[in-house]
Amino acid sequence: MTDLTQRSDIPSPCYVLEEAKLIRNLELMKRVQDESGARIILALKGFSMWSCFDIIGQYLHGATASSVWEAKLASEMGKEVHAYAPAYKASDIAELSTLVQHLSFNSLSQWQAHQDSLNGVSVGLRINPEHQEAETPLYDPAAPGSRLGIRASELEGVDLTGIEGFHCHNLCECDSFATERTLAAIEARFGQWLGQLKWLNLGGGHLMTREGYDVEHLINTLSAFKARYPHLDVILEPGSAVAWQTGPLIAEVVDVVHNDGDIAILDISATAHMPDVLEMPYRPAVVNADMPGVKAHDVKLGGNSCLAGDVIDTYSFDRPLQAGDRLQFEDMMHYTMVKTTFFNGVEHPSIGILRASGEFELVRQFSYEDFKGRLS
Repeated sequence: MTDLTQRSDIPSPCYVLEEAKLIRNLELMKRVQDESGARIILALKGFSMWSCFDIIGQYLHGATASSVWEAKLASEMGKEVHAYAPAYKASDIAELSTLVQHLSFNSLSQWQAHQDSLNGVSVGLRINPEHQEAETPLYDPAAPGSRLGIRASELEGVDLTGIEGFHCHNLCECDSFATERTLAAIEARFGQWLGQLKWLNLGGGHLMTREGYDVEHLINTLSAFKARYPHLDVILEPGSAVAWQTGPLIAEVVDVVHNDGDIAILDISATAHMPDVLEMPYRPAVVNADMPGVKAHDVKLGGNSCLAGDVIDTYSFDRPLQAGDRLQFEDMMHYTMVKTTFFNGVEHPSIGILRASGEFELVRQFSYEDFKGRLS
C-alpha cells in the first residue's frame, strides 16, 4: 500500500483515487471479457466518479444506472447505458427512453404499464433465482420475502413477447464459484425461457479484482455458459470490483480526548463519509495501524459529528496520536463516495486523483454552498 499521509499536496480530508490501481483492475476485466465472451459494464451505484469515465470507457462497454439521474450521468461516458430500478414512474420512463439502450423491470405489472413507451429500448425483466449467496442480510436480494425480482412461478403461462433479456442480481462481493452456482440456479428455474432471449445480465457482486479470486474459474464458467447458450449476450455489471483497492480516504486528527482510553476525533465522520462502517458493519484498514493490543498504544477513532455512535473502531499505533497527525483509511473508493452526506455540516472530503505519473490532481472541493444546496 502507498502511504500518502505525508504528501503536502493532498488536503485533508480527501478521497484519493490511484489511477494506476484503477487501470490494473480494468485491465483484468478486459481480460475476462476477451477470454470469456461476456461483456462488463460499470455499476454506478458502487462507483460513480465521473472524472475517470474517460479511463473506464477505454476498457468497459458502458455503465448501468439505478435511477434517472444515474442514467444521465452514465450517458456522459459516451458508451452503453443500462438501467434497472425497483419501480418507475411514467415520468421516469419518458426520460429513460431517450437515455438507455437496455432497461429491466422489477415486476410484470411495471412492464405491462410501461412497455409501450420504450420503442427502441431492449427491455428485460429482473428475475429472482431464489438462490442466496450474499453473507450480509442488508445486501441479499434473494432472501425470502425480497421485493427485488420475479420468481419463476410468476412467469408460468405469461406471454413474454417483447422481453429480450433477464437481469439477475443476487451476489455481493462474491467469488467465481457463487457465480457458477447462480448460473446453475438460473438454468434450473428459468431455463425454459433462455432460448427466447437475447441477453442475460448477471448483475454485480463479482469481486474479480480481489486478491485470491479465481479469475480462470470465472472465465471458464462464463465460457461454458456461453457455449450452452451462444445466442445470449452475457453481461456483468460490477461496482466494487472496478474500484476495489484503488484509493484511500485521508483524514486528520483534530483532538484527542480521554474516557477509558484515548479517543481521537478526526476531521471525517463514519456516518457521513464511510457509512458502511456502521451499516454492514466492517472495519477499514488504516495504514501503520493494527488490531488493539498489537502495537504500543490503543486509540479509538471517532468522527466529528454529534452522533454518539459516530465511531470507526479501536486501533493500535506505535505512538500516541496527537492533533495534526494524518491517517489513511484504505479501500475507500467503492460504495463510499456514493453514500456520503452532509450530515451535521461536517466538512465533506475533497476528491482527487493520484495520476500514474505520481502527480496529484485535486478534482473537487466542497463548500458551504454545496451543503446549503442540499437543503431549502
